[in-house]
Amino acid sequence: MLTKEWPPDVYGGAGVHIEHLVAQLRRKVDVDVQCFGSPRLDAQAHAVPSGLADANPSIQTLGVDLEMVTATAGVDLLHSHTWYTNLGGHIGGLLHGVPHVLTAHSLEPLRPWKEEQLGGGYRVSSWVERTAYEGASRIIAVSHGMRADVLTSYPAVDPERVVVVHNGIDTSVYRPDPDDTPVRELNLKRPYVLFVGRITRQKGIVHLVNAARRFEDGVQLVLCASSPDTPEIGEETALAVERLRAERGHDSVVWVQEQVERTALISLFTHALAFACPSIYEPLGIVNLEAMACETAVVASAVGGIPEVVVDGETGLLVPYDATEPRAFEHAFADAINLLAADPARAEAMGAAGRRRAVSDFGWDAIADQTIAVYEAAMRA
Repeated sequence: MLTKEWPPDVYGGAGVHIEHLVAQLRRKVDVDVQCFGSPRLDAQAHAVPSGLADANPSIQTLGVDLEMVTATAGVDLLHSHTWYTNLGGHIGGLLHGVPHVLTAHSLEPLRPWKEEQLGGGYRVSSWVERTAYEGASRIIAVSHGMRADVLTSYPAVDPERVVVVHNGIDTSVYRPDPDDTPVRELNLKRPYVLFVGRITRQKGIVHLVNAARRFEDGVQLVLCASSPDTPEIGEETALAVERLRAERGHDSVVWVQEQVERTALISLFTHALAFACPSIYEPLGIVNLEAMACETAVVASAVGGIPEVVVDGETGLLVPYDATEPRAFEHAFADAINLLAADPARAEAMGAAGRRRAVSDFGWDAIADQTIAVYEAAMRA
């Protein structure tokens, strides 16, 4: 398993996916994890080669990938995640003569804003991804929407090699928590709407803050948001928050800018009126599953794989997104939040339905079995 993220350095949905998938896979097959960063007890970690310490981040990534290629001699199959390790899987597969399986968590052609962060490195990451996808033995898409995006973005890929295996959720960990200590420690008001995610254009956080200017009186926005991709998106988010506070009062929004521990996050999910996911691009969105597993209604944009998780009118509300009409999206998002604020019993019923759906359809054990089936097909080909 080739991954940039591995505990304790997990900051996004791909890292959550890999952590839980590996835990289940290790009950069934032998799994060796190769990751970025400092030494671990349960994985082989690779630092950026010293000669690349001052290189562009994309070149540093390729240096780590080549370290992984050397470290994976003798394995039966390589499974990479995100462009950060796709080249390691691709070259390793060629060098060692083994299948390379990759999981599509997102696609570089659909994230043009990454050029703000990487500069010319974005063209490098795009080349890496295209090369790996076109050469992979199998591609696992985390949703049917993602599968369609893969085939549209990379028409040279054989559709027979692209299979759907959804993200999963550990519903024994993510479950309703009656303890509201974190809510009280943050002095949150109720009802509140919760957002959890990185500060990146993909997550639509500025759209959400703008939408909150139209929330019903007394509905508080809670942002657990950190690690801006660029100084510009960080500043844009801060300005939007300042504008919201100026219009509706300082306590209209609470912004937690450090990473929240999982136990506290579960409590915040549990006691929220709704979880907000205003993403403008989202292959699936594990965080929506986390909220649903905690019996929280979800209000989300109807993009990517989100409609495969959030059932509109049953486990939450979906809001159409059109990049040419951002204000209309923000107004409609606020309207959806206000519908639940006016009918908390409906929000509670949606939360209960979401928990049932998370348990029945997205368990990690079943996801691991489906993943092993993909491995077996790749090794037979």
